[in-house]
Formats: sequence, C-alpha cells, structure tokens
Amino acid sequence: MYRIASIGGDGIGPEIITEGKKVVEAAGDAYGFGVAWEDFDIGAERYLSTGDVLTEEDLSELAKFRAIYFGAIGDDRVKPGILEKGILLRLRFHFDQYINLRPIRLLHGVSTPLAGKSPDDIDFVVVRENTEDFYVGIGSRFTGHEKKTLDVFREMYQVRFGLDVESDAEEIAYQIGVITREGARRAIKYSFDLAGKRRKKVTSVDKANVLSEVYGLWRDVFTGVASEYPGIQTEFNFVDAVTMWFVKNPEWFDVVVTPNMFGDIITDLGAMIQGGMGLAPGGNINPSGTSMFEPIHGSAPKYKGMGVANPFATIWAGAMMLEHIGEPAAGAAIVSAIERAIAEKKVTRDMGGSLSTSEVGDFVASAVKK
Repeated sequence: MYRIASIGGDGIGPEIITEGKKVVEAAGDAYGFGVAWEDFDIGAERYLSTGDVLTEEDLSELAKFRAIYFGAIGDDRVKPGILEKGILLRLRFHFDQYINLRPIRLLHGVSTPLAGKSPDDIDFVVVRENTEDFYVGIGSRFTGHEKKTLDVFREMYQVRFGLDVESDAEEIAYQIGVITREGARRAIKYSFDLAGKRRKKVTSVDKANVLSEVYGLWRDVFTGVASEYPGIQTEFNFVDAVTMWFVKNPEWFDVVVTPNMFGDIITDLGAMIQGGMGLAPGGNINPSGTSMFEPIHGSAPKYKGMGVANPFATIWAGAMMLEHIGEPAAGAAIVSAIERAIAEKKVTRDMGGSLSTSEVGDFVASAVKK
C-alpha cells in the first residue's frame, strides 16, 4: 500500500488528476498493490478565500509522503507568479527536488512535426537541474539616485557603452545565475546513472563559450563526473546548437543533462516534437526525499469543468511516479495503455477524437487491467 499526496490545483487540474488517480489505481489492481490518496486543498480558491498560498503546515504534512501527484496551478483571478512561484517553485525548492526529469518520447500513433521521424527516432530523456541557475531569485531593479551606488553598472555603462550611468541609464535591472559544484555534480551524476540503464550516452548542454563563469563550472563538473563512468559516451552541445539538433537529428540523443534555465526552454521544444503539451509529463525528483509528478502544461482555466482536457500527460506522469516508487512494470503498462488509446482513437478532441476527459481515463484504466 502506497500513501501518495494529491494536489489537484486550479483550472483543469482537478479533472486530469482524477483521471490519473483512476489509472494508477487500475494499475495497482493489475499489479498487486494499493494506493491510499491524501488530497490537499492548495491553489487559487484557497488563496482567494484565505490569503494562504502554501503554509508551513502544508509543507510539514507533505513531507510525510514519498510522492506528490500534482495537477496544474494558475488562475486568471490571481496575479501571475503568485501561485506559480508560491506553490510550484516553493515545493520544488523546499523538498530539494533537484532533478526535473522529462521523457521526450514519440508514442506510436502520434504525429510529429518533424518530417520523416518515427518513434524509433524520438526517444530520449532530459535531466534538468531544478534548483539553481537563474531561478534562485537573486536580482533587483534600480532607478534614479539608487544607481549612483552601483559601481559595477557605472563601469559597464561607461567603459562598454560610452554612457553615463547616472544620466543616460533610466533604469537598471540585474539577475544573477548561480551554479554550485555540488548542485551541478548531483544532477550530472543522476544523468550518468540513468544513461547506464539506457543507451549509455550523455549530452551536456551549456553556454560556456559566452557565460564562461557559471557554465564553465558546469562543464568542468561534467568532465569530472564523466571520468567516473568510462563506459558512457559523452558530448558537449551549446544550447543554441542543441535546439537545432533536436529538430534535425533527435535520434542522436539518449540522456541530455542541462542547467535549469536551458532545460526549461529545450523541454518545451521536446514536448512539441513528441506531439504537444498534452503528451508531456514531468517529474520533480529528490531521490531520497519527497518527489512530485505532474503534466508540464498549464491549468487552462477557460476549459475548467468542460470535460475536454487531455489527461494523457497527467496519466503518463502517474506512470513515472509508479516507476519512481518501485513499480516499473505498472508504469510501463500505463504508457502502453496510452498508446493503445491513441491507436484506437480513444482520445479527446485536441487529438482528433470525441471522448471526454473522464472517458479517456476510463479507457486507459481498462486497458491497463487487460
């Protein structure tokens, strides 16, 4: 019996989580385990009624679980960033979910915008470092007299641009990216361990030719970790180049490891080449703590309650969750059941079908049991 926390969240989140839970329970029936859910009322409705985003009590209770199954966050009635940063990012940072794991896999029956590419060509994983880089939140904006104290900006403007920072630069903003050796090492090591179970190749993504301090450290750490895995093939790609190769030659990739910001960008490209956001799951993983699994798409408030949301990404995230907690066969069965639903056109209208959200969940749950 596995105890799993559930956060439906906002918009279509509660609907797609309901279908994901239905499929996970069906997998439990088929593979001999049970699931005890504990639902948490975290999201826009509670924030609007109480002002609470994520409380210390929430965090304390969630820490009792190895896995959190997460729907979606975001509501048009709430200023952008309050819920996303206050809930989703805070959970990732609080539980030190330093791996964001994204499978980029073209399922059978799904079309890709890449001409001539098949499921044999698009099957890799992106390991995104999830707690550092430009997402640490160090930065500010300055105007007026505040600029006079910023010697670093004065030098930049006068020497590089020939401007007087005190009179010519109306407003200044800065954002600092942080890479630590340990933060990079643990994410990179995770990618090598994962590659050892796959096709034994790791591609490192950076921009060390220009942002040579932060990503130079990343590259140094990658080289050091690679020396501990002589059986794993390695390569370096600059982030601009890797986006090109994702489109032209996705078959080249097995495990791609990347700092936080670049991973955020290239995994959306990955979602498109695997068929769209409706087929894109993700895991926020702390290998020894509380991890969280979710679809990577948003909450789509305008479709709330309409029963038209595609639940595949959430169901696939549930498969990832089962694999993480020690039920890999059940997880694989769920992905196979998704492929069966696609093959038989048992899909929502965004994929050319006519089924409702719950009908898709029913079909996948039934297919898992078979």
